[in-house]
Amino acid sequence: MKELQQLIWSGENDTLDFKKRITNPDRIARTIASFANTRGGIILVGVMDNGQIAGIDPEEEKHLLQIAATQYCEPAVKLFFKEIEEDDKTVLKVIIPESLAKPHLVKVKEDDWRGYIRVKDETVQTSKMVLKVIEAEEAEVTREEIFPEYDVQEKLLLEYLGSNRRITLKQYMKLVNISRRRAYRILVKLVLLGAIRLHDKEKETYFTIS
Repeated sequence: MKELQQLIWSGENDTLDFKKRITNPDRIARTIASFANTRGGIILVGVMDNGQIAGIDPEEEKHLLQIAATQYCEPAVKLFFKEIEEDDKTVLKVIIPESLAKPHLVKVKEDDWRGYIRVKDETVQTSKMVLKVIEAEEAEVTREEIFPEYDVQEKLLLEYLGSNRRITLKQYMKLVNISRRRAYRILVKLVLLGAIRLHDKEKETYFTIS
């Protein structure tokens, strides 16, 4: 199977996003930063949400993407490009590696910079506390070294979410009898690993199974 067809067939997920065109650098910067802040990812520019190939002018798209990555992301995010030809149409494959300089913030308006992570097929705005955990995690050790396998506290969380719809920070602290800081660090790291999903736009932040 051809590279492009295989990517499209897999569908949008935590490491893949489709864009028909790039029109607003400030908006695509959120997707770029979310990949850099999480596990890295690929944006296929010239592909519609339903997987149909629309095709684009790659030079114009590259220009807008570079603006997004350098002027709207802080620190700037490094992008890699590959042009793919399919049925006389060009699709731009934009590769965003997981960053070693995370967290990356995005300028949403003047003097307003926000953080984003990738959760399943969505770019999700996240809290300052989550960003601090990401920053601390990168300073200490890689996720692979931290999580060779789930420990008892993490397994208890996943078991709980297997039979309950959601859990809050307070509920998790009580469940495993640990401090607020420790509980939040575990929850955020499991979000970054894709095991659970963060919902922080409600009155009270909660977590669900992925």
